Amino acid sequence: MEKDLKKIKIALVHDFLVSFGGAERVLEVMSEMFPEAPIYTLLHDREKMHGKFENKVIYTSFLQKFPNFLRKRYRWIISFMPTAIEIFDLREFDLVISSSGAWSKGIVTKLSTTHIAYLHSPMRFVWDCNNSYLSNKKRNFFVRMFVSYLRIWDKQAAERPDHLIANSCYTQKRVAKYYRRNSQVIYPPVEALAKNIQRSENKKRKYFITVSRLSEYKNIKKVVEAFNELKLPLIVVGAGKQEKYLRNMAGDNVRIVGWQSDEKIKDYLNEARAFVFPAVDDFGIAPVEAMLQGVPVIALRAGGSVEYVEEGKTGEFFEEASSKDIQKAIKKFITQEKNYKQGDIIKQAKRFSKERFQRELTDFLCGHINE
Repeated sequence: MEKDLKKIKIALVHDFLVSFGGAERVLEVMSEMFPEAPIYTLLHDREKMHGKFENKVIYTSFLQKFPNFLRKRYRWIISFMPTAIEIFDLREFDLVISSSGAWSKGIVTKLSTTHIAYLHSPMRFVWDCNNSYLSNKKRNFFVRMFVSYLRIWDKQAAERPDHLIANSCYTQKRVAKYYRRNSQVIYPPVEALAKNIQRSENKKRKYFITVSRLSEYKNIKKVVEAFNELKLPLIVVGAGKQEKYLRNMAGDNVRIVGWQSDEKIKDYLNEARAFVFPAVDDFGIAPVEAMLQGVPVIALRAGGSVEYVEEGKTGEFFEEASSKDIQKAIKKFITQEKNYKQGDIIKQAKRFSKERFQRELTDFLCGHINE
C-alpha cells in the first residue's frame, strides 16, 4: 500500500509560513515524506522562516499581495481568510493533507480527492479562548458577531475533510466536543536538536529555560514574573509580539535572547536545569525536544503536557499559570533535582520519534486513501 502513495498526486496545505514553531516542524517532516508535494499556505514570510522550505514549491493566497503592514497584522485581514483558503485550486490532486491550527482544514476539494486533516488545534480564539478574548470591554457588538460567524465557519470547515488526525488525546477530546467528529491520535514528530543528545551527568546546570513563541496565550509573562521574584537565572528563547514587553519587564537574572537556531537552542539546553512550560498547549514539541536532551520539564498541568510529563520522574507540574504557582513548582523541583535520571527522561521523549510519526501517518494514509 505504501507504494500507492508514490503513484498519486499529493498536496500539503498549511495555515501560515510566517514563523517556525511546532506546527511547522510537523509540516517539515510531512514535506520530507512527500518531497514532490507543493505547499499551499495563506501567507509566506521567507525572512522569518530562516531558510526553512527554501527548496519547496509554495503557493500563497491573494493575501500575499496585500501591503506588508497588513500582512503582519493578521487581525486586520482575518475577515478575508475563510475565502482565501477556500479558493485554492486543488483539483489536480488525488490526496490533500492539511496541517491545520485554524484555517487550512477549510479547503474545498473535488469529490474524488481524499482530504485528510492533521489538526494541531480547533480554532483556539473562537472556542477555548472565546470568553477571555471577548471579555475585553473594547470588543464591540460587531466584533462579537464576527467571532460567532467564525465559530460557525470553523464548525462547517471541520466537516470538509474526509478524515481527521489529532496531535494529542487532549486535541482529540476538543475535536469531539467542538466538531462532533471522531479523530485518530498521531503524536507529532520530535527530533533531537543535535545528533549527540546525551548530556554529561556531571555537567553543571546553570539556569532554567523556556522556548516558545512570545505570544500572550503562551503565558511567558508569568514565568518572567516568577523568576523576577525567585532571582534565579532564566533564559527565554523565542520571538513574537510580546518580545519587547518581556525585555522591559525582565529582571537582571532573566535573559530574553530572541529567535535562535536549533544548534544554539541545543547549546542552551545542554546547561539547563529544567525547561519551564506554562502554556495550555495541544501538545508542545519544544518541551519534548528538551526531554530528548535529558532536561526535566516543569509544566502547567493542562493540555498535552500531561501526556508526556511524569511527576517526579520526567518533571513537575503547577496547577495554574500564575507567578505564585510557578514559583512553588520551581522550589519543589529544586528539592527533588538530584533524583531525576537523565536516562528516564530521554526514554520517555523517544516515544515521540520522527520515525514513529512517519510510520503511523503512512499507515493511516494507506488505510484511508482508497476509501
